[in-house]
Formats: sequence, structure tokens, C-alpha cells
Amino acid sequence: MLKRLSSAIAARLPRATRRALAASMGALALAGCVQPWQQFHAGDDAQAVTARFGPPREVYDLPNGGKRLMWPTQPMGETTVAADIDASGKVQSVRQVLQPNEFYKAEIGKWTRTDVLVNFGRPVETAYFPLMKRDAWTYRYLEDGVWYMLYSFYFDDQGILRLTQKTPDPLHDPDRRSMF
Repeated sequence: MLKRLSSAIAARLPRATRRALAASMGALALAGCVQPWQQFHAGDDAQAVTARFGPPREVYDLPNGGKRLMWPTQPMGETTVAADIDASGKVQSVRQVLQPNEFYKAEIGKWTRTDVLVNFGRPVETAYFPLMKRDAWTYRYLEDGVWYMLYSFYFDDQGILRLTQKTPDPLHDPDRRSMF
């Protein structure tokens, strides 16, 4: 009864009003999807971040005298929240770093193991490939909120980044689940 009544009312509204109402409803639905790391802004006190996420599992020094605090969900999760804190204890940024736009910042031939560690935290898996003479660090992530993927960084024997690779995560492949 209520559904029929609201449909009848909606039908009498001008098309522009219906569109505006639909857009507003969509915006409200998206507002409920704000991720926890998106609730912080530059200049916030670092204690607010640790109060929300708890003590960081990883802490790294930044070149400007600040710290990068990290809360990974690895080995089974696909996110790592990183908070960059300046030397005075103020938030510079808080973001989820296991995502393509962050991975693509890695510079082949310039970045080292330390750069990858500071930017993404400890990998979910490491392996050495003797024929390639490459050490691989792999991170589990969710691409576009849909695809479960692995992102790997390959280092030479001097620890310099030489190759990156993304592949589907076999952990979430229904055809291969029985293998694990």
C-alpha cells in the first residue's frame, strides 16, 4: 500500500525533481560508504588516528622527520591503512596504500626494497627466483573493489626494483580453491 502511494506521488513530480531526488538518494547511499581512513584530514592530531585504528603494527621513519604508521590486514586481507605523521605529531595524510594508483608510483630502477617496505609495509609473501636472479615481494589487494589480485615487486641482488607484476589472486579463484 505504502509503495503504491509513494509511486503515485513520485509519478506526479516533474521529471527534473525526480532526477534531483534520485541523485540525492544516491549521494546519501554513497555517504554511508565512507571508509574509515577517509575520516581524517591534514592537521588532525595523530592520537585521533591511533584511537580509531589502535596501535600501528608497522612504523617507518620518513625523510622529513615524520613517521608512517601502518595497519595491514595481510596475510588474508587486501588493505593496509597508512598514516603519514609529521615531526610535530600532526596528520599529513591517511590512505589505503594497497591499490593500483599507489603501486604505480614505484619507479623501476630507482626504488629499493626499503622504498617498497616504507610505502606498502611487509609483503604477504616473498620468494626468490634463481634463474631470474630476482627476489619477489607480493601484496594481496582488491582492484576496483571487485577483483582479488596480487601485486609483486621484483628486486635484483642489489635490492633495486627491476619489475612489477599484477596477477589474479588464486586464493579467491573458485576453480583453484581445493588446491590450498
